[in-house]
Amino acid sequence: MEFNAFDFHPYVAAGVKAAGYAVPTPIQEKALPYVMNGHDVMGLAQTGTGKTAAFVLPILHRLMQGRRKQVRALIIAPTRELAEQIHETIGSLGKQTGLRSATVYGGVGFNPQAEKLRRGVEIVVACPGRLLDHINQGTINLSHIEVLVLDEADHMFDMGFLPDIRKIIKHLPVKRQTLLFSATMPDDIRRLANDVLQAPVTLQVDNSAPADTVSHALYPVEQHLKTGLLLELMRHTDTESVLIFTRTKHRAKRVGEQLEKAGYRAASLQGNLSQARRQAAMNGFRNGTFQILVATDIAARGIDVSQISHVINYDMPDTSDAYTHRIGRTGRAAKTGDAFTFVTREDEDMVRSIERVLGEKVERRTIEGFDYKKQAPARDAEFARPPRESHRHRQQAKPVQTKPHAASPNKSRQSMSACGKIQGVSAARKSSGPSTGENSQSYKAVVRQKYMTR
Repeated sequence: MEFNAFDFHPYVAAGVKAAGYAVPTPIQEKALPYVMNGHDVMGLAQTGTGKTAAFVLPILHRLMQGRRKQVRALIIAPTRELAEQIHETIGSLGKQTGLRSATVYGGVGFNPQAEKLRRGVEIVVACPGRLLDHINQGTINLSHIEVLVLDEADHMFDMGFLPDIRKIIKHLPVKRQTLLFSATMPDDIRRLANDVLQAPVTLQVDNSAPADTVSHALYPVEQHLKTGLLLELMRHTDTESVLIFTRTKHRAKRVGEQLEKAGYRAASLQGNLSQARRQAAMNGFRNGTFQILVATDIAARGIDVSQISHVINYDMPDTSDAYTHRIGRTGRAAKTGDAFTFVTREDEDMVRSIERVLGEKVERRTIEGFDYKKQAPARDAEFARPPRESHRHRQQAKPVQTKPHAASPNKSRQSMSACGKIQGVSAARKSSGPSTGENSQSYKAVVRQKYMTR
């Protein structure tokens, strides 16, 4: 079967041809006829199999008929990166349609998004947290939604977004088409599907096992030797683009810095970065400015780079599903790829779980000449955080304000990562003054003196 068999609108078909699409992937071949005919669909396919085009193309085809400048299709994704990837796919495939798409996620300005929505778009690609903000502020009208897509639903569950999803759905028309796509389908997602889908067609490709175009290898190593082993592995391996996963944001940053010191073109992608810096890292990895990208799992679903030759799990993922998501970044579109995983003694249970999913024992490897017996330092200086200033020192360095200032609404908003998950404390709370210790007594004395002199 070829794409021209689906009888897309000529402007959509032109986008398909311009993108170089010829033969649909298995999930596209299975899903497109049902989605085009208006059925609700629950699609289960591994990462990198073309799920995005399986819902973007029918949406573009459908929206060619009907009113413009009102939101008629809503796509919800778990991360900013994935939202941007979907938005770019819409722009590429729908270039000649005149249909407009807007992204809505946290970590960037609210007002520019509201202004774009006010001017009128037909498709919104959103993350749950910021979308709820727009709903609550009345800056988005969802009463004309014809198609709802929940993409990477299992990851939204992992991030705690399901309650937000249910709140959002209450604002949508009951009569709509709903599509749910995911790499895995845990019980909570099946329950959500039962609640929001009407007589859905269930499609499954490859039983959520990792792609058979990827080869797997384990590298047993002590925790303190991982960075040294990584550098040695890079020296002995012929690579194109390399994606490295770590468990924490701090470790992603430090591993990226170590690779840069060693002379590699490397960047890190983690939640502490501003959206502009995250996008710069992603774009640099896509266009080859960076050969290596070090990321946390939060970025796994939004990285769409066709030439990733190697995925390296610096830290073992927490679940076999997460392993599938990570290595789904390589071996795409029938290309081959390699997945290397560093394992410590504590990871053996997860190794067995992954081997059950793969249906085979994974090869263990060592690198000849690497010193595996090197003792751990008394204190792990590589990943140690810089020492914090003492509470007393901070008080002495920063005089007490005699006139507390109310935080502005913009500054009091809490910082966001991923799609609006809260990090840290809001500026409004910070500005409320100290609450304990000697400084609290000084603060009260100042306020008391202020009112006594009025």
